[in-house]
Amino acid sequence: MSSTPSATSPIALSNIEAAAKRLEGQIVRTPLLESAALSALAGCRLLVKAESLQRTGAFKIRGALNKMMSLSAEVRAKGVVASSSGNHGNALAAAAKMFGVPAKIVMPADAPATKIANTKRNGAEVILYDRTKEDRFAIVEKLSRDTGMTNVPPYDDVDVMSGQGTIGIEIMAQCRALDAAPDVVLVPSSGGGLSSGITVAVKALSPATRCMTVEPDGFDRMARSLRSGERETNSRVGGSIQDALIGAPIPGKLTFAALSANGATGLSVTDAEAMAAMAALFQHLKLVVEPGGAAAVAAILAGKADVAGKTVVAVCSGGNVDASLFAEAITRG
Repeated sequence: MSSTPSATSPIALSNIEAAAKRLEGQIVRTPLLESAALSALAGCRLLVKAESLQRTGAFKIRGALNKMMSLSAEVRAKGVVASSSGNHGNALAAAAKMFGVPAKIVMPADAPATKIANTKRNGAEVILYDRTKEDRFAIVEKLSRDTGMTNVPPYDDVDVMSGQGTIGIEIMAQCRALDAAPDVVLVPSSGGGLSSGITVAVKALSPATRCMTVEPDGFDRMARSLRSGERETNSRVGGSIQDALIGAPIPGKLTFAALSANGATGLSVTDAEAMAAMAALFQHLKLVVEPGGAAAVAAILAGKADVAGKTVVAVCSGGNVDASLFAEAITRG
């Protein structure tokens, strides 16, 4: 079992274990759920890590809070700024509120209304931008320079990645409690903060387990990058209901390095497959999951991964979905 970074991975199990200690008592230890009926549909023993039940409705609070707690009191007092399609911004706003510091969140104007509202509700100032015409990272960098606020990246940051990786530690402990040895772990991916953190933790604790990223069709920059060995970009900037997974135009340098070093591979799913997975998760586990959050389960139910007869963990990364879209998904299902 390795606890030190490889030559190319920027984080190791030791970073994630430190984050887990820091976050203890501050976050929800989300359940690992199982349904015999859902497993029968999937053709494998399917265990679902329900991060949709996390504080702020998504996994992002883990990385955002770990980053906040890693800052000095003097730096933290100046506030934080970030770009986000919704979940990272909401989580960072909640973390800032816990410490009584200001937060500015740059969000696409077409982000789901519930995500914009939740971020404002947590006390952040929301700055909207046009994702087809404006560079969100440039906006954030200027805000950080002008205000002195700390820029908290949504994924390409050691503290953020380590915070997200605490899910991997929980998965392995919960699997042991169920007498389950996971053959495969599938994780929704955009810039790669979640998938890289989980992959580093899982591979350190169970080297034989395969780890896979799942992205929307047409936005599979991580899957293509892992195949080619070079970071590749998305040609599209919008046009998928899996909004949580389309914001990053290119994988992060750190996240790509961590995933590559640990032999991860990637898949993609259609919006229709994500909607079908949302319906299945509601029917069999009574979970409310957003389209991007259901991507890993979608890949399994759609037969995109070779999991027949195996023990498989799918991470449901978030549940912040507008009511009308969720109603459409479960009605179709």
